[in-house]
This record gives sequence, structure tokens and C-alpha cells, in this order.
Amino acid sequence: MTGREMKQALDGGRRVYGTMWARGLNVRWAPLLSGHGLDYVIIDNEHTPFSRTEVADLIFAFETAGIAPLVRVPIPASHYVTMAVDAGAHGVLAPYCETVDEAREVVAACKWRPLKGEFVERVMDTDEFPSEELRGYLEQRNADSFTIIGIESVPAVENLEAIVQVPGVDAIFVGPHDLSCSLGIPEQYEHPEFEGAVQRVIDTCDAAGVPMTIHFSELRLSRRWIERGMRLVLFSSDLRMLPDAVEANFGDLREVGRA
Repeated sequence: MTGREMKQALDGGRRVYGTMWARGLNVRWAPLLSGHGLDYVIIDNEHTPFSRTEVADLIFAFETAGIAPLVRVPIPASHYVTMAVDAGAHGVLAPYCETVDEAREVVAACKWRPLKGEFVERVMDTDEFPSEELRGYLEQRNADSFTIIGIESVPAVENLEAIVQVPGVDAIFVGPHDLSCSLGIPEQYEHPEFEGAVQRVIDTCDAAGVPMTIHFSELRLSRRWIERGMRLVLFSSDLRMLPDAVEANFGDLREVGRA
């Protein structure tokens, strides 16, 4: 799958499935995961020490394996977005956005590079390009750039109705840990106030026709939000899936051994 195909699938009402990549550096992991249900991965460059070279190598490996590579950039700033897309990423997840201006900056860098400054501001404000030839060129060049805006705080939820109206926002990401902390109920993911905030995100996104995701590593919690309408499914990470699989499989074997 590519970033363009992700958007087409979601626009068609289908679900796409991915995971967070936070630890593995060996590019040989990518072909091993091909064909096992992953449509995309988000390479975490916010909470991990991956270098630019390591990110670029992972992007190439997953792209070659037919899994759309996206990058979670460190902050919602055009410089970091451009670095990720220039490295070959099929899009970005911009964390902890709270304002329309932050979302606009991310979209502008992801969708209309290499335009910058006054010209890209004019595109975002009026949809006016220096020429129609340039419009077509940029649309083709950035066709795989999938833009996800991270909503991870109470102010972000309160501003979401305006954020989802920014042209070029392809999806919304809810960061459950940061959002629960912002609500004053850390890691209480079944608290009515937390669930109410996430439901408000879903309702706002549905009204705007923008898919959303919330990232959990527990199947029970992810299932709950799929049942409530989540279509961009982001589940677990390489950091969690291998230990979880080892624990589950060898737990079963030890049960047999004790019988």
C-alpha cells in the first residue's frame, strides 16, 4: 500500500491497519512483515533516537515490502515534516497539535513542498498557485503524502472542529496517554471523561468526513474504538508485539508442560 492508496481506501469507507515502529533498526524485518495484514507503519521519530539515516533506511525497507511508511515527526514544524517526506516517507503524523496554524504548517509542508514562505501561505489561504502547471506538478509529486494531525490535549479537542476544516488534513490521531494526562486522569482509558473526549473527536471527524485513530496496545481497547467507528487502525508497536507473542505462545506451551 502507498499513502495515496491509504487515502483512497479511507475515502471509500474501508479500514486500513498499521502499527508503530519504535525500536527495530534491522531493515530485514520489513519483508518478514509483508503479507501479514499491515497496510502501513508509523516510524516513531518523536519518542525514539532514530537518526535521519536510520529513518530513511526504514522508509525504504517498508516501501519495498509494500507497507506504506509514515513518520511521526518530533514536533509539528515544517522543517521536520519536509525532512521526513524528502527521505521518502508517504506522509507524517504531527504530534500534539493544538491550533489551526500548527495544522496548516504541517499540511503545507507535507502537501506542497518545495513551496515555502509567502507562496505556500497563498496556496493555503486562497488556493492560488504561481501557475496551473505548478499546481499539477506539486499534486503529482506529493500524491503519496498522507497527513495525520495529532490531537493529544483538551485545547486540541476544543479546537478540533476548526482543525479538521484545514484542507489537506487526511486523518486525526488521538494520543491516549497525553490526552488522559491533559484531562487529569492519567492512563484511565475507560474513564467516562476520557471516553467522552474521544467520542467527541470521533463525532467531529465523522461530521467533517475525516477518519481518526487512537493508538492502543491492548486488543480489547482497540476493538472498542473500531466498534465505535475507527477506520484508521493503529495498533501496538514492534516494541510490544514481539514480547506479547513470546509471552502468549510460551505461556500456552508451559501450560501444556504442566499438564
